[in-house]
Amino acid sequence: MQDWSTDHAQGLLEAAPDAIVVVTEDGLITLINAQAQRLFGYRRQELIGRHIEILVPESARHDHPRHRQEYVHAARPRPMGAGAELAARRKDGSEFPAEISLSAIRTPEGLLIAAAIRDATGRRHAAEAQARLASIVLSSQDAIVGQTIDGVITSWNPSAERIYGYGADEAIGRSIIMLIPPDRVDETRDLMRRVAGGERVDRFRTRRVRKDGTEIAMGINFSPIIDDKDTIVGIASISRDLSGEELAEAERERLIALAERERIEARLQQSQRLESLGQLAGGVAHDFNNLLAVVLNYIAFIAEEVGDAAAEDAPRWDPVLKDINQIQRAAERAISLTHQLLAFGRREVVKPRVLNLNTVVREVESLLQRTIGEHVRLETSLSEELWPIRADPGQLTQVLVNLAVNARDAMPGGGSLTIGTDNVTVDESYLAGRPGLQPGTYVRLQVSDTGGGMPKDVADRAFEPFFTTKPKGEATGLGLSTVYGTITQTGGQLSIYSELGVGTTISALVPASDESVPVEERPAEPDAGAAGNGETVLVVEDEDAMREVTERILTRNGYRVMTAPGGDHALEVARSHDGAIHLLLSDVIMPKMLGKEVADRVTALRPDTRVLFMSGYARPVLTENGTLGDDVTLVSKPFSERGLLQAVRSVLDQ
Repeated sequence: MQDWSTDHAQGLLEAAPDAIVVVTEDGLITLINAQAQRLFGYRRQELIGRHIEILVPESARHDHPRHRQEYVHAARPRPMGAGAELAARRKDGSEFPAEISLSAIRTPEGLLIAAAIRDATGRRHAAEAQARLASIVLSSQDAIVGQTIDGVITSWNPSAERIYGYGADEAIGRSIIMLIPPDRVDETRDLMRRVAGGERVDRFRTRRVRKDGTEIAMGINFSPIIDDKDTIVGIASISRDLSGEELAEAERERLIALAERERIEARLQQSQRLESLGQLAGGVAHDFNNLLAVVLNYIAFIAEEVGDAAAEDAPRWDPVLKDINQIQRAAERAISLTHQLLAFGRREVVKPRVLNLNTVVREVESLLQRTIGEHVRLETSLSEELWPIRADPGQLTQVLVNLAVNARDAMPGGGSLTIGTDNVTVDESYLAGRPGLQPGTYVRLQVSDTGGGMPKDVADRAFEPFFTTKPKGEATGLGLSTVYGTITQTGGQLSIYSELGVGTTISALVPASDESVPVEERPAEPDAGAAGNGETVLVVEDEDAMREVTERILTRNGYRVMTAPGGDHALEVARSHDGAIHLLLSDVIMPKMLGKEVADRVTALRPDTRVLFMSGYARPVLTENGTLGDDVTLVSKPFSERGLLQAVRSVLDQ
């Protein structure tokens, strides 16, 4: 024992890489090395002579003497614990996993037991990490495959078996090429070279082949496998089956397309509904215009007679004249309504010309400011390089007034009204969700307010005639429908965007024109009271009352009048009349033969006959889109006596 306590023995212990603790059979510590001091946190003098249980966790101290005695009875070098996980206790009370190897040293003084102790914390963590990694690999829903740099499969998890159909025994040892479609082999080899060079590749989308020959979409992450010497020894890949994602994406795209189609269909149905309403409104308004023309002119005849009588007996006839005035005013309001209905139905007679929309906005700006009142601020944002358009300036003025009035009513407490113009090129992407609009160049008019906005159900019906949210009697519900008809009559499109609490923007697209805006020339005013000089006028009108009142107006103002209820009769008159027919005055829309055909056939027989059309509206008969060409003259129904005479005189004096 004396030899064991020498400095020489202590030096041997200090050279050991592990912590060494030597104890007697009774468990008393006799020697420790420096590594033991560092590992347990004790100084040498604190351990020498103390019982070994000081280094044993409290949970194992009760059994430790028994284990020591069992070892003494069969002393030989061996690891302690026989596979059980061991722990040791430091001076500060902390515990750590330990690997312990025992050796017996027989001395003259008796048996000594040397314990080599190693902190196994790092190894335990490594083992735990490896176990976790193995668990992840085994339980992952992705295919995890290891391969050599040359592409030989070295590992194959259960999900790889499930996805690709090969068992591990079938895959390991074979080339990864068995999973690659022929057209992807070169791509895969290039990818493998990159990864073998140390590059990571994430989210690589490709296709792979199952055992049954079917192809599947895969998303794969590749990374190099590096050993403890920083050498790349293989390639690991984590593959995810994207077939479900492809189906989900296809379904998502299908649902998006379905929703878009339903939205387009809803807008198309709304457009068709408005078109049907427009046709109905236009037809009714056209017939009503004929009645109004008769009413207005016969009232004028009566007013003239009563006026003459009132000159001799005013007390008797003055009340009658007042009643007549009320009838005339009511008829004039009815005329305004029919014009709005005709505009909505795109049946109003319009006289378009090439113009700059900015000019219309500037000319009407002061009128709009007076209309909306001082509590609403009017602002304009007009593009200086605006393309020309072809439209009726009077109709555009009415559009701006209607939109301004609507905006004013939406801002009873005041706010801001902004009118903007700009150029828009409509391409295929812009057309999405806008049925009926054609590709091309357009000028856009936007009118925005800062009012309370509209709920969706109101905005969806805003362009319908007679629809209004205002109290009964306060509005006709024709303002926005008139705007709709006017814009669509130009070949454009109207849309509305409104958000509650934010405001409303109405956007109108009007086709741009290739023509230049002409220099404005003011035409000479015709003589308001111009009467006839015995000229012969052939009146063609299918409605009896309208034909009769027209004949009466012309006859009483110095014209010779012949009438025809339709085209066939008019042609008979044109053939059989001996004298000249100076003017053909024809309705546009008539059964059997339209006014344009009547005019063509009559002027073929009599080239010197001038032509004047009359109509409450013009469908696509004279020119495209129901508008009049520059070479066609038309007097709008209902007309007054003065209006008709001016139109007739103007045509005859050309």
